[in-house]
Amino acid sequence: MSKNRFDIDNEKLATTDEHGNRIYLHTEDVKGKWKDRRTLVYWGLILLYLILPWIYINGKPALMVNIFKREFTFFGSTLFGVEPILFFLIIISGLFFIAFLTSVFGRVWCGWACPQTVFIQSLFLKIESFIEGSARERRALEQAPMSVNKFSKKILKWGIFTLISMHIAHTFVGYFVGPRELFLITMNSPLENFGIFSATMFISAIFLLDFGWFREQFCIIACPYGRMQAVMMDESSLVVAYDTKRGEPRRGSPGIERTNEGDCINCYNCVKVCPTGIDIRNGTQMECIACTMCIDACDDIMIKLKRPEGLIRYSSENELNGIKQSKVTPRSLVYAAICFIFIGAFIYFLNQSTHLKMFFIRGSTPYSTNNSEVTNKFDLKFNYQGTHDFKLILRHQDQSLNDKIQIVTPVTPIILDKHEKKVIVFFRFDRSLLSAGTKNLKIEVFDLNENKIVATQEVNLVGPTH
Repeated sequence: MSKNRFDIDNEKLATTDEHGNRIYLHTEDVKGKWKDRRTLVYWGLILLYLILPWIYINGKPALMVNIFKREFTFFGSTLFGVEPILFFLIIISGLFFIAFLTSVFGRVWCGWACPQTVFIQSLFLKIESFIEGSARERRALEQAPMSVNKFSKKILKWGIFTLISMHIAHTFVGYFVGPRELFLITMNSPLENFGIFSATMFISAIFLLDFGWFREQFCIIACPYGRMQAVMMDESSLVVAYDTKRGEPRRGSPGIERTNEGDCINCYNCVKVCPTGIDIRNGTQMECIACTMCIDACDDIMIKLKRPEGLIRYSSENELNGIKQSKVTPRSLVYAAICFIFIGAFIYFLNQSTHLKMFFIRGSTPYSTNNSEVTNKFDLKFNYQGTHDFKLILRHQDQSLNDKIQIVTPVTPIILDKHEKKVIVFFRFDRSLLSAGTKNLKIEVFDLNENKIVATQEVNLVGPTH
């Protein structure tokens, strides 16, 4: 068995020893074109995450899901009391969109956009390296006995980790209560808003534990996406892959002449930089997050050896085997089609939800009579998901009934400046209008602000049958 600690045993995880205890990874830094690209993407996402809730459009955050007020704001549009079908369609379309991306580009989400990767690589590992030094120095510090130097570095590191985690958590909570409102809340005693305070502290602790300590274990153990990718991907999916035909046999392989060796010199640089501790040369693995660090590490060695770059590269199993293929396969087209169907359904239901809706709910007493006059009482409930204010009046669609059926409301016109409102409506009419004790009546809702009909509804009037 190789004595090199970077020689990964395929039968167990690199992050655990033979007793199941955790082995902490101290990955080495890497430079290269892929890292430069990822850095731009990472910081773009971090800035978007931090700045987006502070962008106000029409007096409200660009993106906010206010659970307490049942209010969803999206770039100037506000929905109140959002219907469950909309949330379901958002989630299901998002899942199929990720399935489409995975079927074509592999785990591009994990390596390029997952908050777990973005925050750890851009912030937490940078701070750890600045305080504790290089991978070798961090490894030595971990194995060293406790001392003033080690204790002070750990305290400083975890103190900064805590501050960053709290800032990330406060921004996250700001997406639900509004950043300005959250800022004002933080100026008061925690006891005045104990629920929000407790939730923010709990989320801060989760981020601190995950980004500061748990790290790659989440990707390997807890994240379900790594297991789902096996279903979404096929031989045409793009992955970070090692070119076995070009790299094997590796330099120094037993019984292989020097002239027959492949380009891989067995330097283990690809293993040293891997954030999940795998050896990409063992093939595509569930633990690979497609972060491309091994590509930069290997390309750096190939340049020094004056060999072509790309021994480790973005490729697919078919491409490595010399099989010509299309980037988009029937599987990915099915995922894309299902995604667009759900997106279309979401747009349809969203459009329907922004229309003014009205519901007549009959009172507990169906009707009352006074000589020949019959009165029906209804609760009229308005539901509207937009932000437009209405000034409404109710009128008969059949104008000939104006003198025969009287519509009475406590206030006329009805001012609708909330997403929901309920008013009492009385219909008074002569019993002679009834046929077999009923009368169907179509009601128009006319908006005085827009000077147009905004809704129609049929109501069934009842009364004596004789």
